[in-house]
Amino acid sequence: MKMLMDRIDKLDKKILAILSQNARMAFKDVAIECGVSRAAIHQRVQRLIDDGIITGSGFDVNPKSLGYSTCTYVGITLEKGSMYKEVVEELALIPEIVECHFTTGPYTMLIKLYARDNEQLMDLLNTKLQGIRGVVATETMISLEQSLKREIPVTAE
Repeated sequence: MKMLMDRIDKLDKKILAILSQNARMAFKDVAIECGVSRAAIHQRVQRLIDDGIITGSGFDVNPKSLGYSTCTYVGITLEKGSMYKEVVEELALIPEIVECHFTTGPYTMLIKLYARDNEQLMDLLNTKLQGIRGVVATETMISLEQSLKREIPVTAE
């Protein structure tokens, strides 16, 4: 990752800072704010994408608008940590799971999922998650409210 950081100059950081605040901002407006041409912004952003520095863009869909009222984090304990990749393949088949992390601490993995209601959550936990070979325990934490969500800050030093 140090090599990637060496490829990011002051202009790149300024572009990242602007776009991380408003990914829908037109390149023309980014160019004006940065004092360079629109083509320069386009080339820089494309390079940042190609280099894996910008990893995505898009819209965040409010899960509640689709009927998913329960956001849940589930700590998963595996029989063996080496089963992680196999378990991830199974978890990827469950569309309600939106994040999966291999972690240190009390759980082997931590996932984030959305359920329409408690009945669906119970089905996801009892039938789908706990039915995966290698999963020996789960601990569920229901999110009552998302109080903060943001990107990592980018400063143009």
